[in-house]
Amino acid sequence: MQGCSAMLCEQYTSKVEGDHHLCCWCHHRHHVAQARAAATKTPSTDDITLRRSHRSLSHQRASVDFNQNEMPLPVFSSSFSQMKSTVIIPSRNENRCKNVDSQYKNDRKTRRLWGLQTTFKKLPPCRTPPLLSVVFFVIVFMVSRVSCEYVREFEVSEGVPTGYKIGNIGGKNPGQSAPPPPPYLIVPVPGSAVDSDLRIEQDTGEIKTKVVLDRELRASYSLVAIPHNSGENIRVLIKVRDENDNAPEFPSAVMNIEFPENTPRDVKRTLAPARDKDLGIYNTQRYQIVSGNVNNAFRLSSHREKDNVLYLDLQINGFLDRETTAFYSLVIEAWDGGSPPLKGSMTVNITIQDVNDNQPIFNQSRYFATVPENATIGTSVLQVLATDTDAKDNGKITYSINRRQSDRDNMFQIDPKSGVISVNRPLDFETREVHELVVVARDNGDQPLETTAFVSIRVIDVNDNQPTINLIFLSDDATPKISEDAQPGEFVARISVNDPDSKEEYSNVNVTLEGGEGHFGLTTQDNIIYLMIIERPLDRELRPNYTLIVIATDQGSPPLHASREFDLQVTDTNDNAPEFDQTVYYAYVLEEQHPGSSVFLLSALDRDEGNNSVITYSIRDTPETHSNWFQIDSRTGLITTRTLVDCETEPVPQITVIATDSGTPQLSSSTTVKVTIRDVNDNEPIFDQSFYNVSVKESEEIGNCVLKV
Repeated sequence: MQGCSAMLCEQYTSKVEGDHHLCCWCHHRHHVAQARAAATKTPSTDDITLRRSHRSLSHQRASVDFNQNEMPLPVFSSSFSQMKSTVIIPSRNENRCKNVDSQYKNDRKTRRLWGLQTTFKKLPPCRTPPLLSVVFFVIVFMVSRVSCEYVREFEVSEGVPTGYKIGNIGGKNPGQSAPPPPPYLIVPVPGSAVDSDLRIEQDTGEIKTKVVLDRELRASYSLVAIPHNSGENIRVLIKVRDENDNAPEFPSAVMNIEFPENTPRDVKRTLAPARDKDLGIYNTQRYQIVSGNVNNAFRLSSHREKDNVLYLDLQINGFLDRETTAFYSLVIEAWDGGSPPLKGSMTVNITIQDVNDNQPIFNQSRYFATVPENATIGTSVLQVLATDTDAKDNGKITYSINRRQSDRDNMFQIDPKSGVISVNRPLDFETREVHELVVVARDNGDQPLETTAFVSIRVIDVNDNQPTINLIFLSDDATPKISEDAQPGEFVARISVNDPDSKEEYSNVNVTLEGGEGHFGLTTQDNIIYLMIIERPLDRELRPNYTLIVIATDQGSPPLHASREFDLQVTDTNDNAPEFDQTVYYAYVLEEQHPGSSVFLLSALDRDEGNNSVITYSIRDTPETHSNWFQIDSRTGLITTRTLVDCETEPVPQITVIATDSGTPQLSSSTTVKVTIRDVNDNEPIFDQSFYNVSVKESEEIGNCVLKV
């Protein structure tokens, strides 16, 4: 190509074997793909042809720069004798294309270049292709001439330092002839990361590491070395040898599982296996429980499957008992086969689930208790206690009395949760002296378990007849009430007491009164009939009702008590007049307000109740204060204007408002409302007379008053 005066400005295209036109960049991409294919398999000699049409490629324009004395470079195919190359000269820069036009007079001329027929043609301008395109064209041309190849294989351990020498491409394999010597053109297999991980000296063929290799990231590297002075290429395969640089690793540091305590022996539970990125003997080889295996309750088993993972199972080694050991925390280690071996660990927390395998147990098989015959209903007799070592519902105990075998009359009851036995019906020593109970303790499991205990209750004979109290209230309707105006000494109620027991032994009954804060008392003459009287004045507004208790106590041994509680209501009398918050109120109204306009809202309070507290409002008639200008709503206390008000007549009229209740007799109170009338300009000036007549002396001095209007 030396000596050619033609110059390619920016773009050319080639026509190869047929009518398909490809630009230089399309040819470049096609032949680079051929070179990469040659790195993985031996290309067929003299049979590399263009298989892609211009329509099947994403056309990317590229261009190449040449010196002014260089000839446009054609793209070569493997069929040298039949290859024709069309070079299209862009016409954008006429000065750069002048040499071509001068040598090739017409737009289309052919010349022989290296035995190839080349056609030149002008095209519209585009950008200049990079010089790298020319290099790839030469590579493709050289690869297309390969008739055989050498194979060089190397091994290197992962983790070797940067710059470590792996080998030399030009070295000789045992039993083979030496490959062509350097320099080489290196063509990496696509995706093999040769450029990023290896440093290959083209002049010497020496291969070194550029980074620290990691087999787990990339296990091999492939490339093709093309000698510059030979038609035979060298296929190079570099394998990364595995080292024990990864410990087995569990997917999680902690794993939580559960076993029912009745799980049979040898039952398995699959655990998450440890995975090791290394291969072979460096992979996970065994598992071991190193701590937490109380009483050797568990053991491990493992098996390896096709994915080369050593899967792990946890097996029951003995019999589980939640009541003995409710929780295990096993530390499991996974070991590989390296020397020294590497390990990873995982903690397996095992919760033993409860099953209902224990029945309740009473703290004693037989209980004894006594109860007086006068024990009231609900009186506690004794408490039984049973325990269950199971958990949750399986350990919750419910108590009951077996009514088929005992206490068919329900004389006693038992609290199902606490086990407290109490009196359910009145007892009588003369009817039955001893009660035998069969108490059952049952847990709340799905299949409940139960146990029984015997309880003997002896009834003690006592003074079991309480005094009786009869109350008669002396109000008009015989209900417990008294008027607040009742005076001290007045009677409230009549109280009579009676003791059913023997008159000789229990003839005296003591009656007392509790409550009332000293306002009430008792009086009697025979200790049989008592009268409740008022001792201090009452005020319903201070205390509307009193809670009183009459207690009767006999003289038995032990003494019995009877009580009667009642609420005494204090009825109202009209003893409170309505009350205003203030003695004087102030209001404002405009002079021009129409009749019916609101002036002020009054409110009074009556501490009585019922009709005694219903208030009626009125205005006292006081003409001298112009009270007739206003009116008041008798129910709400709203003061409004009755007529027009006049500031010039009375600027501050006063109203006396009376609040009267509805009691008998009626009580009332009053207050004053001062209304300030705000003046408006509603009057024109008026002279006091329509005509004035005055005489002035001619000698009157200046400034003297002549007339006052």
